[in-house]
Amino acid sequence: MGKVLFKGAEAIAEAAIRSGCKFFFGYPITPQTEVAEYMAKRLPQVGGVYLQAESEVSAINMVFGAAATGARVMTSSSSPGVSLKQEGISYIAGAELPCVVVNIMRGGPGLGCIQAAQSDYFQAVKGGGHGDYKNIVLAPSTVQEAVDLVSLAFDLADKYRNPVMILGDAVLAQIMEPIELPEEKKELPEKPWAITGCSNREQNIITSSYPVPEDLEAVNERLNAKYKQIIKEEQRWEEDGVDDAELVFVAYGTSARIAKDAVETLRNKGKKVGLIRPITLWPFPKKAFKNRMAGKKILVVEMSKGQMVEDVEIAVKGQGEIYFYGRTGGIVPYVEEVLEVAEAILNNENVKKWGEDDEN
Repeated sequence: MGKVLFKGAEAIAEAAIRSGCKFFFGYPITPQTEVAEYMAKRLPQVGGVYLQAESEVSAINMVFGAAATGARVMTSSSSPGVSLKQEGISYIAGAELPCVVVNIMRGGPGLGCIQAAQSDYFQAVKGGGHGDYKNIVLAPSTVQEAVDLVSLAFDLADKYRNPVMILGDAVLAQIMEPIELPEEKKELPEKPWAITGCSNREQNIITSSYPVPEDLEAVNERLNAKYKQIIKEEQRWEEDGVDDAELVFVAYGTSARIAKDAVETLRNKGKKVGLIRPITLWPFPKKAFKNRMAGKKILVVEMSKGQMVEDVEIAVKGQGEIYFYGRTGGIVPYVEEVLEVAEAILNNENVKKWGEDDEN
C-alpha cells in the first residue's frame, strides 16, 4: 500500500482499528475530537462499537469494562478531559488491564486554550491519579510515528497488562502528512485472564480493591517488579550526533521537530550539536544519557515552563550543564528563537542554567 495523506488525529484512529481496536469510548473535546469522530464512522464498518459517553468519567470506566473482557479498547481526550479520567486510569492500572489512552494536550492550567502545548508531561509520566502506578507513555513527533506507536501501544498494553498513553498535541492532531498505514492485525494475543465466562474453568477476578493491607502490599510489589522490567526493556529514543557534540538538544513531540531544524542549521554553520529525542517519556530513556554527558551543554526545549527537564536533570546526574527554553499558552516556539538561545550558550554568553534562578 502506498502513502496516503492523513490528518494526525484521524491517522491515530485508523491505526488503532488496524491494530485490532474494536471499542472506543470517549467524549468530545478540542483538539482531539477528530479521533472520536473518525471512530464513530469507521468502527461500525469493522464490527466494532463507538459510544459517546455522557462524560469522561463514564468513558474511562467503560474502557475498564471492555478491557476486562480482553478486548482491545481505546479512549482519547485532551488535557482537562484526561484529568477527569485519572481516577479510572488508576483503577485500570491497579486491576492490571490493558488499554490505550490518547491525550492531545492543550494549553493549561484549567480550561486554558485549545492550542498546542506540552504541559501535561507531569500528569502523564508521574501517575496523574492516585496510588503507586505507572503508565507507559509514548510521544510521537510525526503523523507516521503516531501511526507506528499506536500499534506498539496496543502490543505493550497487552504484554504488560498496563495502560499505555499516546501523548501528542494540537500540531500532531491537526497537521496532515503523507503516511503508510499498517496492514490489519489478524492475530491478537490470547488473554486467559479475561472475564469471558467460566463454565469450564476457575473464575477470573478483575479488581483493584484489596482491603487487607498485606494483600495490597503484595499487589504493589508485583506492580513494582513489572515497572522495573518495563524500565529495563522499553526505553526508546532517537539520537543524532551526540557523541562529539558540545551542545545536545533534548526535546520530544512537536518541540523535537523544532529542535531538529535548529540542529541542522547549526551544523551547516560548523557547530558541534546533537539531539536526543525521547520516544518513551515513561520509562524515560536514561540510557541515552548514561556516562555520555560529561563536559557537554544540554538545552531542553519544551512547550511548558519546564517539566521533562527535571527527568533530564536526573538522567544527566550532574555530568553536564543544563539549560532550558520553553514557551507556554499554546505558543509554538520558532526555530529562530531556539537558535538564538543555542548560539548564546555555544558562545559562552551569560545564559542562566536550569534552576539557577532557584538558588539562594
